[in-house]
Amino acid sequence: MGRIDDDAAGARRPEGLGPLVPFRRGRFEDLPEAPWKPHRFAATRLERVPVTTAELGACTAAVRSYGAGPPLLLIHGLMTTSYSWRYLLEPLGARYTLYMPDLPGNGDSDRPLDRAYHPDALAAWLGAVQRALGIRGGPVIGNSMGGYLGMRLALRDPGAMSRLVNLHSPGVAEARLWALRIGLAVPGVKRLLARVARRAPERWVHRNVHYWDESLKSREEARIYGGQLASVEGSRAFVKHLAETMAIGPIRDFQRTLRARRAAGQPFPVPLLLLYAERDPMVPPRFGDVLAGLIPDARLVRLREASHFAHVDAVERFLPPVLEFLAAPDAR
Repeated sequence: MGRIDDDAAGARRPEGLGPLVPFRRGRFEDLPEAPWKPHRFAATRLERVPVTTAELGACTAAVRSYGAGPPLLLIHGLMTTSYSWRYLLEPLGARYTLYMPDLPGNGDSDRPLDRAYHPDALAAWLGAVQRALGIRGGPVIGNSMGGYLGMRLALRDPGAMSRLVNLHSPGVAEARLWALRIGLAVPGVKRLLARVARRAPERWVHRNVHYWDESLKSREEARIYGGQLASVEGSRAFVKHLAETMAIGPIRDFQRTLRARRAAGQPFPVPLLLLYAERDPMVPPRFGDVLAGLIPDARLVRLREASHFAHVDAVERFLPPVLEFLAAPDAR
């Protein structure tokens, strides 16, 4: 892959910020109003797309779009929104028309609190969004929970996408998911957690989103991510994602499905690129090895000096393998 120039990859880190210490979080009070690294998120086009599925009912999707060319669907992760793709707008938008929905319960999309947020329900909703936009069958990039949902969508409906980039998703049954399940089952804990998150939502986001380079954070980001937690509905939706979308039961079923396919010699339904940082306090990097072991035909790439959000803090290392993968012919 050719060189990604500074304009495409993002501005260089100002020297005045001092030495970069990975994952060292500064004080919330010291956050700048705007990020030092510029982006074009304000130039995205916002469309409200009516979507109805059996699982979630009528749940309108807020979809941002940017760029020109064939469609590329970008799916954000837990506690973030379409804003998370801000540093890919120019380099990917020069090649593709980017479609970036806010997941149900997030950003400007609806929050159907009377429906279950099972991962298959959200995957079906994403498929319905694709059909409503007329982009079914195109490539997909998903970060974190978005990558997990993308994999589930591919398994249930292979025709939904041509290929999938999964950036540092969960999808492995680990001990802390059991602990989360037990903790959230205690009466009153879900409401308490929602209340804690919305008490100081911008500070909550500052504490719980982790970057290799924490100087990329800003009040702008804190307002956008924290804003969705500030209301009763938004904070309850966040807890529903923790308790239901990330529930350990569906994750165990997901792993069983992958093991059964591997035993039967079945490849993953679409070409799959797994991107995992070498370090990450949010999702253990070993999950990439686990998924690669369950999906022998997937390609696993490790990203150095990057985080769970490599599309934010390691654009120049994220883009080359992604562009190469998206442009490659399907050998199958």
